Amino acid sequence: MSLTVQRTSQSTARPGRLAAALLALAGTIGLAACGTGSGGASNQGGVEESTITVYAAASLAAPFTALAESFEAEVPGSTVRLNFAGSADLATQIIEGAPADVFASADTATLARVQETGGVAGSVQELATNTPALVVPSANPMGIETLADLERPDIKLVLCAPQVPCGAAARNLAEAAGVRLAPVSEENSVTAVLGKVTAGEADAGFVYRTDAMRAGDAVRTIPVPDAADAAVTYPIAVTAGAAGSGREELARKFVQYVTGEQGQSVLTDAGFGRP
Repeated sequence: MSLTVQRTSQSTARPGRLAAALLALAGTIGLAACGTGSGGASNQGGVEESTITVYAAASLAAPFTALAESFEAEVPGSTVRLNFAGSADLATQIIEGAPADVFASADTATLARVQETGGVAGSVQELATNTPALVVPSANPMGIETLADLERPDIKLVLCAPQVPCGAAARNLAEAAGVRLAPVSEENSVTAVLGKVTAGEADAGFVYRTDAMRAGDAVRTIPVPDAADAAVTYPIAVTAGAAGSGREELARKFVQYVTGEQGQSVLTDAGFGRP
């Protein structure tokens, strides 16, 4: 399921409050079925030209919520609607005609699927990088200490599905280390994997470094050699749905904003690497 956040242009937040916004979202990101907010104003033609809809990987929820707020403050009258879910699901929705204006994926292959169907307008830009992380419940009741421990038959491992970027990254890392993974569950987003680990429904799971940071004391990160070799690059692009519409200019401004210095600062604070 996706988390949709619609926010209005009445926001008065400034970049100085971004850290607080990140902390506030950290307590609610696991509630992926929820949505909040009110509608923006429409013009006489029924098209909200001052409103853009951004589809973004679930792992971007905290920094993108903060950046959308500061962007609205810097671009008076603008509204940014956010829809977070697994990148693979979002790509499918866009290909099938979902009204997205911007797409930020957790890997290049997923955004390339959209681009191959003519769903991207203009160039694709690199946004950030992230690294897979092996996490266990904070008490680590199964005593997992290495990647190889995941081969034990008594371990309940949860992964993202293979078509989801976090799932592909985990499998690439394990394959390089010669470790066979046998998950008891495959999820559609990294948020779902993290939720099962923190709830004690799984003994271990692969998420991203940023998700492990956000979870804080609720999880313990198990060091995995060469994890950086399986790092993923997040791309972002304006969609074909925005091209030629009254929303295209605003969509391009948002992409420029999040790939610029302000966006990179917020993403770095959230644990992402620079592209």
